[in-house]
Amino acid sequence: MGVIETNLPVDARRIADIIKGLARITEPDRPYTRRAFTPLFLEGRAFLEQRFKAAGLETRIDASGNLIGRRKGRKSGLGTIMLGSHSDTVPEGGRFDGIAGVAAALEVAQALSDAGIRLDHDLEVVDFLAEEVSVFGVSCIGSRGMAGLIPDGWLSRAHGELTLRQGMIDAGGDPSRLAQQKRSDIKAFLELHIEQGPVLEAERCDVGIVTAIAGITRVEILFEGQADHAGTTPMGRRRDALTAAARMVGEVARLGTEFSKGEGHFTATVGEFSIEPNAANVVPSRARLLIDARAELRPDMERFIAEIDQLAVDIQRDTGVSIASPKLISDNFPTPADPLVLRNLEAACDRVGAKHRRMASGAGHDTAWMARISKAAMIFIACREGRSHTPDEWADKDDITLGAAVLFEAVRKLDSDLQGAR
Repeated sequence: MGVIETNLPVDARRIADIIKGLARITEPDRPYTRRAFTPLFLEGRAFLEQRFKAAGLETRIDASGNLIGRRKGRKSGLGTIMLGSHSDTVPEGGRFDGIAGVAAALEVAQALSDAGIRLDHDLEVVDFLAEEVSVFGVSCIGSRGMAGLIPDGWLSRAHGELTLRQGMIDAGGDPSRLAQQKRSDIKAFLELHIEQGPVLEAERCDVGIVTAIAGITRVEILFEGQADHAGTTPMGRRRDALTAAARMVGEVARLGTEFSKGEGHFTATVGEFSIEPNAANVVPSRARLLIDARAELRPDMERFIAEIDQLAVDIQRDTGVSIASPKLISDNFPTPADPLVLRNLEAACDRVGAKHRRMASGAGHDTAWMARISKAAMIFIACREGRSHTPDEWADKDDITLGAAVLFEAVRKLDSDLQGAR
């Protein structure tokens, strides 16, 4: 890692230039902050559109507010191979999350042009709108829209006086056409992304071939005990909601560790926790926790939920604290990658000499929605110490460039393989 081959078909300097250019467009006191639906995001979009055009791409913004650059293929009607990611950030986010994928995708298009290679398929580069959780409390807005999967009611979600509908219009989209937008011509979608985890760096591996994007399930559990004086109520006569909830937290960690030793990726986290009345001299009467569980394999998630249900029954029996049945707040299934695209990505790694391994993504990505309408897969490249969503996020230029070379090789082979797969 960090040492780049000089004969790669892509240009490291152009990739770095795009990443640096976007990094300069930020809130001055919050480094690398360029949230969707803000003037800075639109400034970044204008920068990207200019770069898309300079690479010879025909640009447009679709109904969902996605910026798309198109390079027409040689054979009309074959469909589209699409590459890309997103350029919006979380508050005080990083320079590479999403942005590296857009820069790499654009470089593939530029490198194909430089080499005089015209694909049979149309080639499109996309910057999706609002992949990160937006001010409207929802994410992956552009990719959901492209897949025809914007839920009913989302357009009326509001942040102050701004609605999502108006935000999409401000980004150049046309929400009135969403119903007609679902794409049927995209034959393959590929996304490069930083890993946002420590595995590739720790193993000194160049590329992660993403086999699946984990399904994410969130479970809320409420504990109802009884408030009493902390100094006078005997320990054996309490109905302490916090004690019961703390036991559940420990069990979630135990189950997460146990399930993670199986065949697929699995994590379980209690990321939200509150108690009442939250006073030093009062036995807690109420507690609430929210479990975030992520599974590559759906049967693992179903077993985990069943275990949590049984634990709630056991803890209520042992503590006397009333526990409402665990409530599913959201439950998204895992998204497996397409086998044909996976094979192409692995073969591309071999052609450019990139050490690679298969792995799952524990984070959500636009690819999960594109997989609903096309053959889709991702590759990961390493980020320093696995850190992301922070100003300290870092990915080496050479690693991104090697990943872009993998995309370049995969696209060339997919151009022919997709025709044989029809």
